[in-house]
Amino acid sequence: MPSTLFRRATVVDGSGAHRFVADVLVEGGVIRSIGTNLAAPPDARLVDADGLVLSPGFIDMHAHSDLAVVHDRAHLARISQGITTELVGQDGLGYVPADTATLARVRRQIAGWNGNPRDAALDWVSVGSYLAAADGGATNVAVLVPQGNLRLMAVGGENRPATSSELGAMRRLLDSALGEGAVGMSSGLNYVPGMFASTDELVALCEVVAARGGFWAPHTRSYGLGALASYAEAIEIARRSGCALHLTHATMNFAPNRGRAGELLAMIDAAIRDGVDITLDSYPYLAGSTTLVALLPSWSLAGGLDATLARLDDPVERERIRVAVDETGSDGCNGLTVEWSTIEIAGVSNPELADLVAKRVDDIASETGAVPVDVFFDILKRDGLATSILQHVGDEANVRAIMRHPRHMAGTDGILVGAKPHPRGWGTFPRYLAHYSRELGLMSLEECVAHLTGRPAARLGLTDRGFVRDGHAADLVLFDAERITDEATYDTPRAPASGIRAVLVNGEFALDDGVRTTATAGRALRPGAGPVGG
Repeated sequence: MPSTLFRRATVVDGSGAHRFVADVLVEGGVIRSIGTNLAAPPDARLVDADGLVLSPGFIDMHAHSDLAVVHDRAHLARISQGITTELVGQDGLGYVPADTATLARVRRQIAGWNGNPRDAALDWVSVGSYLAAADGGATNVAVLVPQGNLRLMAVGGENRPATSSELGAMRRLLDSALGEGAVGMSSGLNYVPGMFASTDELVALCEVVAARGGFWAPHTRSYGLGALASYAEAIEIARRSGCALHLTHATMNFAPNRGRAGELLAMIDAAIRDGVDITLDSYPYLAGSTTLVALLPSWSLAGGLDATLARLDDPVERERIRVAVDETGSDGCNGLTVEWSTIEIAGVSNPELADLVAKRVDDIASETGAVPVDVFFDILKRDGLATSILQHVGDEANVRAIMRHPRHMAGTDGILVGAKPHPRGWGTFPRYLAHYSRELGLMSLEECVAHLTGRPAARLGLTDRGFVRDGHAADLVLFDAERITDEATYDTPRAPASGIRAVLVNGEFALDDGVRTTATAGRALRPGAGPVGG
């Protein structure tokens, strides 16, 4: 691999310290020297970085790229916005670890997140085999153990407490997966089957994570009516188990929570003062993104997707669901009734439904003369429960308050499939730098870069990444701080960012003069792994 010497770069090193101008020499995938007027090795490529920022590569703490990191060699959505490392296995559901029955169920259940490509062999059964497959992709990859998978393998999909022997089996599966290289465990506590776990069950699992030095990343039980109580439960689980806690996509959404981010942050700060290790991530947008089936009450999802489809065809069960989503509220919509004007169709698997993409459910109802809940039922059935949606329920004051917390990091939570996915999949990191740092001045450039690089590296236990330092892996982004802009919008969600000149992954140019190269130098990251080329 040839050397690269960046001349007179404005270095923002990921620590939050003030920027400085320096030459930076990259050799063998590692930052070899930082200084003034460095001598260029004979084979070095010289890059004039005068007036440009050189920062660590961005770290996505909430990625739904589980399939893309293996099957999409270009992975432009991430590389084009400067992401060099991704954390997958999110929200308590993933592809490893899994037995045959679990994998078949999960493929269908999270098709709205990742698609379900029939021609793609998902021939991993363990964290170790998945990491081996991800090695040599576009980005570096770290993985969480999905708690829902553990429950499916040990308990099944039933809504009941785990027996002591089943809990023991989950703990052994978890310990094995952590031993193979996972950095922690995720939970989806308003997705089945993760939501069926009690607080005590989660404490018992988090004890295993703590013993391995990992962290727990829960999608909490509610982000709506019960948001604060759900965050309090997660903090209590961390306190009781001694496990580090990472509050993934930490939001305060829906009308009852407008302007209440301060209450969440006060709760977090009090726990930190008591010795609980807490971090959090967020995305800088108001709309959320999930699957349409996630709006159903949890009881209607028991027994698997075929059982759910059968309930939609049963008049009595269908009416029970209608009452839950339209009149009383349910856990599927965070304790609230569904506001159909906030639900926008983002992607479908049935091509006959393609004309519904980018439309909101209430508008579809008006066009067809139907009532919104019947439109909801019809789409669920015709699309085999695989529809992805945008949910316009955020609050700008909350978004701004949460991102300024000193334990905050960034996560795209970006779904990459569907005709019109959320723009956060392509625009999260440049949006933080452009809109919230440069335009609004909520954070200095140095502080913003620390949120995107050094802090997440520390949470992941990466001792050789996240900073521009001698001996660190050369995951780097070269960008124009005055021009970097997120171009992805709700109308054109797959637009690459502007103002990013180069992205290096382990010393290789993945983006060169704004153009994607053929390099695939990403590494599978495991706790305690040494530096690349060290």
